[in-house]
Amino acid sequence: MTGSKSGYILAIDQGTTSTRAIVFDEKMTVVATGQQEFPQIFPRSGWVEHDPEAIWQSVVATVGQALSKAKLAAADIAAIGITNQRETAVVWDAKTGKPIYNAIVWQDRRTSDYCERLKAEGLEGLFIRRTGLILDPYFSGTKVNWILSNVRGARKKADKGELRFGTIDTFLIHRLTGGRSFVTDATNASRTLLFDIRKNRWDADLCDILQVPASMLPQVKDCAADFGITDKALFGAEIPILGVAGDQQAATIGQACFSPGMVKSTYGTGCFAVLNTGKDLVRSKNRLLTTIAYRMGGKTTYALEGSIFIAGAAVQWLRDGLKIIDKASQTGELAEKADPRQSVYLVPAFTGLGAPHWDAEARGALFGLTRATGPAEISRAALEAVCYQTNDLLEAMRKDWRARGSKATGGKAAGAKAGGGGETVLRVDGGMVASDWTMQRLADLLDAPVDRPVILETTALGAAWLAGSRAGVWPDQQAFSDLWAREKRFVPAMERRTRAALVRGWRDAVRRTLTHPS
Repeated sequence: MTGSKSGYILAIDQGTTSTRAIVFDEKMTVVATGQQEFPQIFPRSGWVEHDPEAIWQSVVATVGQALSKAKLAAADIAAIGITNQRETAVVWDAKTGKPIYNAIVWQDRRTSDYCERLKAEGLEGLFIRRTGLILDPYFSGTKVNWILSNVRGARKKADKGELRFGTIDTFLIHRLTGGRSFVTDATNASRTLLFDIRKNRWDADLCDILQVPASMLPQVKDCAADFGITDKALFGAEIPILGVAGDQQAATIGQACFSPGMVKSTYGTGCFAVLNTGKDLVRSKNRLLTTIAYRMGGKTTYALEGSIFIAGAAVQWLRDGLKIIDKASQTGELAEKADPRQSVYLVPAFTGLGAPHWDAEARGALFGLTRATGPAEISRAALEAVCYQTNDLLEAMRKDWRARGSKATGGKAAGAKAGGGGETVLRVDGGMVASDWTMQRLADLLDAPVDRPVILETTALGAAWLAGSRAGVWPDQQAFSDLWAREKRFVPAMERRTRAALVRGWRDAVRRTLTHPS
């Protein structure tokens, strides 16, 4: 299916704290953007929820804003691409389309005890082999189990085939198409604990273990496919939905990391590093996730991923929690003024620690405080925490990639590599990368170059490219890759002895934070 032959593509970027709709023209340039934040719901410590209706309304509103700003009608849009916060789970009534409970967000930790029980039963190995994921509250499957077990009448309705489960992309497509499409893509499916990533299908055994009826699960499609057509009443004309990918996979595509060995890191609410491993499903020995990078033309490309739960959220904490800054951009300014003689470390385990530690019960801590410690030092510690955590991920990736025994190919000269025969070059995107101070510190602590692209809207661009290429109005994969351009490279400038001392201090701080330090 293709849309009109106009080159305009609409990307819906449904994130953790806000929704954005972005119109790109035929040159893949941003024409207009609509953005709207929506409430974060914290029912109790460690629980994070969203109102699915608030998310839906934000999508409708931002699409309207973007089209209005671009002075375009829905009929001018060739196709829609959707990217989304991935592991957030929604369960709704099959007949009414109404959610039976709030969306449980990927950050939510309420199923920690359930995950531990499953581990105690010796089941984690099975989940790792089939899904590439560990048993952690982060993923969707245990969230669905919680909803079915705790919402009155839900289990009975699910068993009768009266409920539907979806990640945010599925919920939005269902609404956008007036209930006609119940679908997802392979990347979002791969984050549920219910999908066999080698066989590319829902796994009956895992569904039985997590007590999720197969009738609740959507059809799984390639990332570039026919996902349905929007209801004409929504925007004034029907628009085909032709591209879908979870946010981190969409950013991997938007960064043109199509060659095995290329790696990108996105800095939003959390931080997520993804290493393309090509057709090889690489099993991590270093507590990384094996996942689907994308599936196109029926061919699956795999990846190793490291997930950091708190990145930009630490800056939000400085602003909204501690109230030591008024806006995020102040953190870099304060960090530059920090006393270099103070070694202050923030371990931002506000919702546990992700890769490579996977400690759901760990909680945040500040180390190295003195009477002289102030907003500048704490701001620096918050930004450096992101850099240290990225370094932990990259080291784990290097080990897994080298153990694979294959040389990274890397792509063109500016491409990103993760060991195996070349220096690591990290392609970065997300809100935090606008800070030169943070990116320079990242390069220093990684001891590797960091490349910031000209187009920073890489997540939305990836989803838009999937739709635009499927519609036949945007370049193919190779041409798209050739168009990637670097805005600035940050080169390491820190003495190795200084870096080594700082990294040792960080690892000691993390060890003190873990519930079961080794």
